[in-house]
Amino acid sequence: MQLNFYFDQSRCNGCQTCVVACKDWNDVPPCAATWLRIQSREKGQFPKVMLSLLYLTCFHCTQPTCVSACPTGALSKREKDGIVVVNQELCLPNCQVCLTVCPYQAPQFRESDALMEKCDFCLERIDAGLRPVCVDSCPQRALDWGTKETLLMKYPSAVPWVEGYPEPTSTQPSLLIKAAR
Repeated sequence: MQLNFYFDQSRCNGCQTCVVACKDWNDVPPCAATWLRIQSREKGQFPKVMLSLLYLTCFHCTQPTCVSACPTGALSKREKDGIVVVNQELCLPNCQVCLTVCPYQAPQFRESDALMEKCDFCLERIDAGLRPVCVDSCPQRALDWGTKETLLMKYPSAVPWVEGYPEPTSTQPSLLIKAAR
């Protein structure tokens, strides 16, 4: 089984509630590493200009380049749900190999010890039968999670890639998106 995120670009208004909730839940200090980012991208030409928002985090890829690139084996993929996890005890401070190979810039490094940290899909919450905190906190209901099959039944217009995201060919991110119009 592989868990996926779902992001509805047409619902997201860039309020950053998911970002703040993620930092709060994971005790990430303000102005430090950000496990989740909402970035804006402009497209089109005047007078037809559009702003689209991108949900960026660790997408727990089907083929995670970070796992194979890590020189110490600090990154692994859980069998039961496909979540990519980091073992802090094996991580080398300031190594950053994982960051250089991640097209989503998901790995972040703590200021205190330069060890890598990233979104873990709120695995404690999932293991307890709860939703990831970013999904729970979104006031616009722009985020969801589940298996790819479940999400595609729920959101049949979802696609694995939209303009603005890196091409998914090599890593196969576990993300489905409803594009903004």
